[in-house]
Amino acid sequence: MAGYQNDLIGDHPSMIALRALIERVARSPAQTVLVYGPTGTGKGMVARMLHRLSQRASKQFVDINCAAIPSSLLESELFGHEKGAFTGATDRKTGLVEAANHGTIFLDEIREMEPMLQAKLLSLLDTHEFRRVGAVKTTSVDVRVVAATNKVLLSEVLAGNFREDLYYRLQVVAINIPALKDRGRDVLTLSDYFVAKYNARYGRKIMGLSDEVAEIFLKYPWPGNVRELENLLERIFILEDDDVILPRHLPDRIIRTVRAGSTTVPPAPTDEGSDGALQLGFHAATEAYQKELIENALAASRNNLKDTAALLKISRHALRHQMIKLGMISA
Repeated sequence: MAGYQNDLIGDHPSMIALRALIERVARSPAQTVLVYGPTGTGKGMVARMLHRLSQRASKQFVDINCAAIPSSLLESELFGHEKGAFTGATDRKTGLVEAANHGTIFLDEIREMEPMLQAKLLSLLDTHEFRRVGAVKTTSVDVRVVAATNKVLLSEVLAGNFREDLYYRLQVVAINIPALKDRGRDVLTLSDYFVAKYNARYGRKIMGLSDEVAEIFLKYPWPGNVRELENLLERIFILEDDDVILPRHLPDRIIRTVRAGSTTVPPAPTDEGSDGALQLGFHAATEAYQKELIENALAASRNNLKDTAALLKISRHALRHQMIKLGMISA
C-alpha cells in the first residue's frame, strides 16, 4: 500500500493504466490537461500527482474550485486586479494564475466558469499572457493548466454552455478516472487502506470488513465513489465499538440497494451472439448499438464533432439530434 504514496490506490488494470498515463503526461511538456471523472473519484488527487511528478514540482500548485467562487469575483481571483479597478480595489492584487507561474493551476468544476472568463482562459492558453482587471499591459506566465469536470464536457459544448474552442484546447490531453463500481476488488483494497488510516487516527484496532460486508461492498454501486466509501468507514469508526465491520453497521440504503439487485444491468448486444439483444428487446438493443457506434466514432475522431459526423456519414445536426434522443447530451 505504501508504494502508492497514498495516490490512486488500487490494482485494477484501469488504475494501473491510469497511474502510468499520469506519470507520462506529468513528465511531458503538455501545457493543458483535462481530467474527467464522476464526483468522488479523486480528480484533485490526479491534479496533484501531475504536479508532483513533473519538472514543475518545486514551484507552486494552486487549486481553485470554479463553482465555489461567485462569478463576479472569479476573474479577480484568477487574474488579479489593479488598484482602483473597481469599488473596493484599494490595492493591486496578484491573481492565482500569476502565483502559479512556472507551476500548476488546477481549475476544478471548469464547466461552471462563465463564458467571458472562458474566453480569457482560452487567450491565456494560446498566448501565455493575461491582463489583470483594470490593467493596460499584459503579463506573461508559464503555467500548466489542469482542468477537471464531472460532466460530459462535449455535451455542454453541444448544449451551448461551454466554448467549443476552449474545449478542444483543453482536450489535447484527457485523463479519465473510472468509477469505483467499475474497479472490481479495488473497493476491498481501499477499505483496508481506510481502516488502517482511521485505526491510526482514532486509536482503534478494527481488524477490517467481515466476509458479509466484503460481499456487500463488491455488489454495491458506490454512487459517491471513493469519497462515499471513506466517509462511510470513518462514520463507523466514530459510532461503532466492534472490532470488525458488520452488516448492521451499514446504512439501510446500502443493504436495500444490494438486496434489490439494482446493480444488475442488462447486457449490451455484442458480437458474441444475440442473447444480450434478446434480453434487452428490439428498441433498447437498437439504441444501445447506436450509442456504442457514436461513442466509438467520437473516440476515433478525438471528440471532433465534424469528423464524428463524417465517420457516421450523417450531418452534424443529425448527430446532435441523435445524441439528444439517446440521452447522451441535454437538449
